[in-house]
Amino acid sequence: MGVFVFLPLVLPLTALPIVRVAGQHLHPRSATRLLTVLGCVLALCSTVCLLLLMVVGTAQLPGNPLPDGWSDPEVRAVVPYPEVTGTTAIAVLAAVVAAGGVTVHRHRRVRTRAHAALAGLPHDPGSDLAVLPDPEPYAYALPGTSRSPGRIVASTGMLSALDRDEREALLAHERAHLTSRHHRYLLVTRLAGCANPLLRPLREAVAYHAERWADEDAADAVGDRKVTARAVARAALLAPKGVSAPGIAAFAAAGPVPRRVAALLEPVPPSRSWPPAASPAGLAAFIAAAGTTVSAVSSLNASLALFLVLKAATPL
Repeated sequence: MGVFVFLPLVLPLTALPIVRVAGQHLHPRSATRLLTVLGCVLALCSTVCLLLLMVVGTAQLPGNPLPDGWSDPEVRAVVPYPEVTGTTAIAVLAAVVAAGGVTVHRHRRVRTRAHAALAGLPHDPGSDLAVLPDPEPYAYALPGTSRSPGRIVASTGMLSALDRDEREALLAHERAHLTSRHHRYLLVTRLAGCANPLLRPLREAVAYHAERWADEDAADAVGDRKVTARAVARAALLAPKGVSAPGIAAFAAAGPVPRRVAALLEPVPPSRSWPPAASPAGLAAFIAAAGTTVSAVSSLNASLALFLVLKAATPL
């Protein structure tokens, strides 16, 4: 394996250029999916790398449950400084697991509490809208659970501040979040950031493109991009600054509102799933794809090499 086992830990840097330019030549739907896939694969490869380092570096520690043959010098020789890298990998993996566990726990807790808060409200079985009698203006999409379907939550303060067309655009936007399950993309990229801090910029980028995706779906649903842009701008102006409505922190982010409004005032973005090769976005996408491929190949090669070394060192 040698030093190549460390490549998956740093190759997420190759995804940073596409994070900056993904929206220039891609539909927000394609940008969201592309960045999520890149983050998922790079995070998985990074985690595999840490697992390999842990096995190699800690096999010789007293009291470990691994076979005695795994502490053979030939096994430890496959990575540089096995004692240091192995013990460090244990600490890093523990931090990764803890951060991921906390993220998933918060995600589920917020959803459960939000649905419990809505349980006492009158609800029309044929509608996915829950109106809260609250003068504070807010609206958000609440993903469903195993017991409760997804809901659109809006306060009376928000609904009364918008005209009919703007309300229709707002509800279409939040409904798009539910239909396309945007919370899953956000959760995956949050977990990717837990696995490797270099992937944290993906979280903000995916959150923004998910909002743009919902904007485009809303504009298509109401048939008027200007009305949708006006609804986005007015809802952002009405929303309390620095305060999140209950339950939305893990599922939605307003994103740079001026950019979203400007994008809605322009023509519909192309539906292509890959940017033109000659564009800056195409070059960035190629670099990210190459880095992801090298990371996957490196992880696979290191796993196979370690397997063969351990098999040779372990007595039958």
